[in-house]
This record gives sequence, C-alpha cells and structure tokens, in this order.
Amino acid sequence: MSWFQNDGWLVWILRFLAIIAGAIALLIVGFLILESLPVIKDVGIKHFFTDSSWNPTAGLYNLVPMLWGTLLVVFSSVLIATPIGILSALFCQFYAPSLLASLYRRLIELLAGIPSVVYGFWGLVVLVPLIAKNHPPGQSLLAGIAILTIMIMPTAALVADASLAKVPASYLQGAAALGLSRWATIRQIVFPAAKSGLFTGIILETGRAIGETMAVLMVCGNVVQTPKGIFDPIRTLTANIALEMAYATGDHRSALFVSGLVLMGLIVLLVAVAEVISQGKIYG
Repeated sequence: MSWFQNDGWLVWILRFLAIIAGAIALLIVGFLILESLPVIKDVGIKHFFTDSSWNPTAGLYNLVPMLWGTLLVVFSSVLIATPIGILSALFCQFYAPSLLASLYRRLIELLAGIPSVVYGFWGLVVLVPLIAKNHPPGQSLLAGIAILTIMIMPTAALVADASLAKVPASYLQGAAALGLSRWATIRQIVFPAAKSGLFTGIILETGRAIGETMAVLMVCGNVVQTPKGIFDPIRTLTANIALEMAYATGDHRSALFVSGLVLMGLIVLLVAVAEVISQGKIYG
C-alpha cells in the first residue's frame, strides 16, 4: 500500500513510457540505416556529396543541391518567423487589450491548425503567380520561404506567448517598483526569465520547417540545383523523397533513405543545440 502512496508505480510507468519512446527513435534510425546500406556499400558515402548531379538512373546521387535548398528555405523562414512570432506574443501579453489579445490568440491558433497542403495550394494559386509577374516562373526559393514563414510563425507565437505568460508576477511588480519602463521591463526582466521557453519555440518551429513536405513541394519548383538567388527554383530533401519514393527501386530507393538519414542528422543536431541551450552552456 505504501508503494502506491509513494507514487512508486507512477515512476515505473513513466520509466516504461520513456523506454518505449527511446526504443521507437532507435528503431527509426536503425531502419533508415538498414535501408541505406545497399547503396552505401555500392557507391560509398562520398558520391552523395561529390557526384555531378542527382540522377539515380545514371548512378549519380549528389544530395548537396537539395541539402542547400533545404537549409536555405528552413533557416531563412526561421529567421523571419521568429521575431514576428515573439513580437506578436509581446503584443498579446503587454500591449493589447485583453479582448483583442484573446481574439488574436484564437487567430494564431487557427493558423497553426491549417493543414500544410492548404498552405501549399494557396501559395501555388496566389503567391506563385504574384512572384511570376516579376520573376518567372514564380515557383522558387522565395515562395518556399514565404510559405514556411507563414506556417511556422504560429508555433513561435504560441510558444512565446505561453513562455511570457509564465513569468512570475512578482518579477513584473518588482520592475514596476523600481520605476522601469514597460520596454525596459521586457528587455531586462521578461526576456531573461522566459528565454528557455523562447528557445524551445525556435527549436519546435525549426523542426517543423525541416520536416515540411507538401507546401514546399508545391511552390518551390522541384528543380535539383543549388540556387544562385531567391528567385531560383529548388528541391528540398523532403520533397525529393515524396516525389520519387513511389517508383524508386534498388539503389535509387536506398539513396532516398540516405536522404532520410541526412534529415535525421539535422534533427539530431537541432536537439543537441537545444540541449546545450537548456543546460545554460551558451546563454547562462
């Protein structure tokens, strides 16, 4: 009876669930490695970074153009969406009337719930033609950045809003007692207190951007090349997998799993950065 009263059963349930979550992650990584081994044994790793192009039927497997396209569209959208999301959260918490702030949050939640294919369809029929008027064909890196920015901004805004709301009221009262202005309070008190949650929002939105497929597939043009400008069409790693997996066989199919391994590596790197930040090794 005392075992139940001391919550020992809850500890073991949580441990079991943690083991399941870890096992699932390891199984996914193991499956990707297993499926990637045939082409790695046949052509080696370096061909994925040194071949002249991506043409699996001709034995060419260069992933670098698609990796560049992925990184450019993801991190450009994160750089734009993050300040917009954080500023919108500041507006809701410290500047907007309560009724307006509530309505604004509902709008952001609605944006967060819209399926990615809807964003992609809107981008294809509205955004791409607008870009094409000045820089044909319109399907480009710029279109991908714009769509991803709109898609991930609600994540940044909602997480930032929740983080700012958790700042203890005593902190704000102490700042008011010291005569700090509203902006000085935000800059010197609120941001340091909420920085962990703000960085969590950045990690979450970056993870969503890396994994996004349908929207970028519809608006980026799907040309395998390293872009020389924001109006050039690109193909991301996720779009490449979605486009070619249905008919890929043999080493071609295995090479697509190598693309998945590269994406998994990006996610692992992202998690590692998040862990370093959470431990205060960079922003103490």
